[in-house]
Amino acid sequence: MSKPNVRDQLITASLATLHSKGFNATSVQDITDAAGVPKGSFYNHFASKEVLGAEVVQHYAEASRRLHGPLTDASLAPLARLAQYFDGMVQANVDNQFHSGCLLGNFSTELSAQSPLIRAQVERAFQQWSDGLAAVISLAQQEGSVASTDSAAALADAVLQAWQGAVARARTAHSRAPLDLFRHTTLRKLLQ
Repeated sequence: MSKPNVRDQLITASLATLHSKGFNATSVQDITDAAGVPKGSFYNHFASKEVLGAEVVQHYAEASRRLHGPLTDASLAPLARLAQYFDGMVQANVDNQFHSGCLLGNFSTELSAQSPLIRAQVERAFQQWSDGLAAVISLAQQEGSVASTDSAAALADAVLQAWQGAVARARTAHSRAPLDLFRHTTLRKLLQ
C-alpha cells in the first residue's frame, strides 16, 4: 500500500476547509489538522497559506471543469447544453444546502484586495469558465437560437456574473429561489 502524498492531503483538506470556513478564518493549524499531518509539514510543501490558497483555486477550477460535460455534449443543442449544465449547478448547490457557495466567488469577495496572487488565480479561473460558456453561446448564435448580436464572450461574462450573484443570494437566503430565477431570466431572456 502506497504512502499518502502529504502535499495532496494538504491541498484536499485545504480545499474543503477554505471553502467552508473562508480563507481568513482558516489557520494553518486548521488545515494540517484536517489533513491529519503535523503542522511543520505544511511549510515543507508551501511557502505560505497564500501560496497554498492560489493552488487550491487551481485545483477547484480543474475539478469544476470536470462538471462541464454538458457544455461539450455535441448530441445536445447549444441552449440545451447550457440548460443541462446549469441544472446540474443548481442541484449541486441544493445538495450542499447552500452552505459553501462558489469558492471562486467567495475568494473574489474575501481576498481581491488582500492577495494579488490569489486574485490573479481566481480571475484566470473565471476567464476559463467564461470561455467555456462563450463557446456554447457562439454555437447557439451560429444556429440562430440566440439572436443577440452581442459577442459570445460578453454574453458569457454576463451569464457568469449573474450566476455568481444568484449563488451568493441563494447562500444568504438558504433557498434555491435565486438559482431558479437565474435559470428563468438568464437562459430564457438574456440568451434570446
